[in-house]
Amino acid sequence: MVKLYNNFNIKKSHKESIILIGNFDGVHFGHQKLFKLAKLYKKKYNLKIGVVNFEPMPKMFFNKSLKNFRLSSIDQKLNLLNNLDVDFIVTKKFDKIFSKTKSINFIKNILSNKLKAKFIFVSNNFRFGNKREGDVGFLIQNEKKYNYQVIKPKPLLIDKKIVSSSLIRSYLEKGFLEKANNLLNRKWSIDGIVQKGRQVGKKIGFPTCNIDIKDYILAKPGVYAVRVLRKNNLKILKGIANLGYRPTFNQKKILLEVHLFNFSGNLYNKHLSVEFLKFIRKEKKFKNINKLKSQIILDLKIAKRA
Repeated sequence: MVKLYNNFNIKKSHKESIILIGNFDGVHFGHQKLFKLAKLYKKKYNLKIGVVNFEPMPKMFFNKSLKNFRLSSIDQKLNLLNNLDVDFIVTKKFDKIFSKTKSINFIKNILSNKLKAKFIFVSNNFRFGNKREGDVGFLIQNEKKYNYQVIKPKPLLIDKKIVSSSLIRSYLEKGFLEKANNLLNRKWSIDGIVQKGRQVGKKIGFPTCNIDIKDYILAKPGVYAVRVLRKNNLKILKGIANLGYRPTFNQKKILLEVHLFNFSGNLYNKHLSVEFLKFIRKEKKFKNINKLKSQIILDLKIAKRA
């Protein structure tokens, strides 16, 4: 089981390891390739693999208005990393004091003194230190002095585009779900707790589980075919979901509503993981409830075939 730290005071057996630094939001195909390479180094040099990431994500820390941005929640990211043969994960709180750390002090005090890193895996656009003053070149300049080696693999290209969290976010926002899922190498998903809503779905014959999407990226508002997993329950349920503002009912808060096929029971306060399989149509406002119900019936037929 992977060891979790919230600071850089790691135990002795985790020092002198391979260190991968980044946000790893979504733990996408490009990240997976990076970890695959790290595993080769692990085997060759008989070292452990450690991950250094930050919470909140620095971009969200510096831009407080950036609310819907994440591809994966903190727990999702940790679970995904846990499946990549990682030995330990350091999740450092990113705050005002830490943000002012000089780049040379990050190298000297953290990478060298605290972690005693042997290999450091970073992307080509990695920046660190106060006002992002440090870059990969600066890391390389200090290799010999602090006894580490920087590994910066070439970025993964798919369809002549660099696989990145930013590209996946843009695909989701445009409704290109299949492209996003291909780059993630799995189905994009939202985890959340079922909340009690206005029960509008139940009143029109299609009861739904309401989930607050919190900081997740807002994929294109609309209707999706989904697959749902409950925490500590192996049974997979299929369904249909509406992600958005429910314009027919003048809803102003972004909400994920999931209607499950062939299911009866109470899921309030239960933890669900909703995997997005297919984008069916964009969100629209209907003149009346009957027109909405007719459209839902058509959507259901498509979702059941997904």
